[in-house]
Amino acid sequence: MTSRHLPGALPHRAERNAAVSASPEQVFALLDDHNRLASHMSRSSWQMGGGSMKTIFNESGGQNIGSHIRMSGRVLGIKLSLYEVVTERDPPTRKVWETVGTPRLLVSGSYRMGFELTPVPTGSQLRVFIEYALPIPWLEHWLGRLFGGYYARWCTHRMVNDAVQHFSANAQSDAGSAL
Repeated sequence: MTSRHLPGALPHRAERNAAVSASPEQVFALLDDHNRLASHMSRSSWQMGGGSMKTIFNESGGQNIGSHIRMSGRVLGIKLSLYEVVTERDPPTRKVWETVGTPRLLVSGSYRMGFELTPVPTGSQLRVFIEYALPIPWLEHWLGRLFGGYYARWCTHRMVNDAVQHFSANAQSDAGSAL
């Protein structure tokens, strides 16, 4: 059902790296929850054009290879939708998912996205990446040329920062409860 992308077929790329104060197993468990991972898209924000996206899963909840994930919503009043499938899942080190078919998005077309975790002495090194093509319709293609890179950087930045903050907040509350 998935169409594997050839290297170079998705010419645009963004990634974000950061140290996380938690083990790879803990970070993987957090990021394996696709609702939490994509939470920045489920809340209205100016980056989302005042809109938001709703996520629907098949019975495996996005936590198995072959899991189906559908997202739909409105951004700037325009109806958007996409269909993803999990293509790689190797706990606690790597997970990758990609669009299937032709997504209806404003600033990107098909994409492949994922995260990798590497153990380090202080916890984990997290890398979130996205590889994407520009949309095909002329207006969306033009918007993608203008804003696609910004959106891809914002998206990867939010995913990484949400994980860093989650474990930073947990460490602070654990320290506070120990007093």
